[in-house]
Amino acid sequence: MTVLQNFQIVSKSLTEPIRSHKDLDKDSAPLFDKAVKFYDQIAKQLVHQGHVLDLFACAVDQVGVAEMKVAIEKTGGIVVLAESFGHSVFKDSLLRIFQSADNGLGLSFNGILEINCSKDVKIQGIIGPCSSLEKKSPLSADTVIGQGNTSAWKMCGLDKKTSLCFVYDISRKVGPDSVAQQTGEQLYLQFVTYYQHHEGQMRLRTTTISRQWASGSASVQELIDGFDQEAAAAVVARLVSFKMETEADFDPIRWLDRALIRLCTKFGDYQKETPSSFSLSPRLSIFPQFMFNLRRSQFVQVFNNSPDETAYFRMMLERENVGNAVAMIQPSLISYSFQSGPMPVLLDATAIAPDKILLLDSYFSVVIFHGITIAQWRNAGYQDQEGHEVFAQLLKAPHEESDSIIKERFPVPRLVVCDQYGSQARFLLAKLNPSVAYNSDNPAPGGDVIFTDDVSFEVFMDHLQRLAVQ
Repeated sequence: MTVLQNFQIVSKSLTEPIRSHKDLDKDSAPLFDKAVKFYDQIAKQLVHQGHVLDLFACAVDQVGVAEMKVAIEKTGGIVVLAESFGHSVFKDSLLRIFQSADNGLGLSFNGILEINCSKDVKIQGIIGPCSSLEKKSPLSADTVIGQGNTSAWKMCGLDKKTSLCFVYDISRKVGPDSVAQQTGEQLYLQFVTYYQHHEGQMRLRTTTISRQWASGSASVQELIDGFDQEAAAAVVARLVSFKMETEADFDPIRWLDRALIRLCTKFGDYQKETPSSFSLSPRLSIFPQFMFNLRRSQFVQVFNNSPDETAYFRMMLERENVGNAVAMIQPSLISYSFQSGPMPVLLDATAIAPDKILLLDSYFSVVIFHGITIAQWRNAGYQDQEGHEVFAQLLKAPHEESDSIIKERFPVPRLVVCDQYGSQARFLLAKLNPSVAYNSDNPAPGGDVIFTDDVSFEVFMDHLQRLAVQ
């Protein structure tokens, strides 16, 4: 239970359970809104004074991270969520803060970010760890997303990996035969950041970029060539998380599907009403897979998570760079076997084999999964016997890779070592494409059966192609 000046997360009565996502959806958590307003006032004071609120929450039950989220985000604080203070996630993360500057987080303070841009570009807002300075500007758009209605923001705390998502609105009206397109007119965006370095000195960094205006049907290929699939996936993930928290009755699955269908209809190659003719440029081809995994991710599917866990996941998503955000959305999977060295494989149920070891990196956890044959040999102690050095090295290789991942990441991810058909195998199975499910009509050869009613990526793409070509 968290109590601050009578602002409680749950009442003292043991008969009242702590709030769940269902309670928040039904507006049946009477203490939640009061607590959020309280922490919002705390956030304003902290931002005004230039202080940072960091949170280390270690408990089996919830402690109120969802209510504190507003104060942590607006001050640029860091958050670590673990099961206990004896867990390696807490202990190793705490030690990481006090490492030397060269190997540490590179924490900096009292940052102020200002944006300048061309007159035809308006700023809707920022999604990320910052707070609006409410600097009125003609650059501000009418529609606000995240921290908006300003052209300047304060970042009480930031580090070398802090990432912000800027949302713009194009205010100019251009037609297919616009003069801007013919003359190659350019727009500019400028970011001015002033902050206190961890060594004490104040630093000013200015970044100015220019882009050429693109409009009309002739610019479609130009837009495709400039499309960054990973950055787009990170932006969409932040947007859908923000909308789920701020818009009542928002349907994230429907919103994601409609956005993806519009993109495929606009930029795909196909013959009208012929789904089999549909194809995407290599610059766009992985984006539907990102959206498929985002639909199944912890950012959208909150059923199996508490409000505290969901708040933690979203806070990390909204402050991490594109590479880490993509790992959260679509984890990487590496296969180890006797036949070949470490090899990236598809995030699919067919990747599972009795004689293979899989390494899954989902950012928040790192999973080492042993096929049933590998697990039986390990339990028999073959790796300790003479003549089985290759097997011993096979067992060791994924642990060495996981150690290097954990060493570079903050907060420290949870390490899960499991075997095929074991109870903790769920950490891997939940992330895999269920191409081999219990109800599959024509299951792919190999792999393991996943007991889920979720559609596979193949079915998802079939529906997408059919809708995109209509």
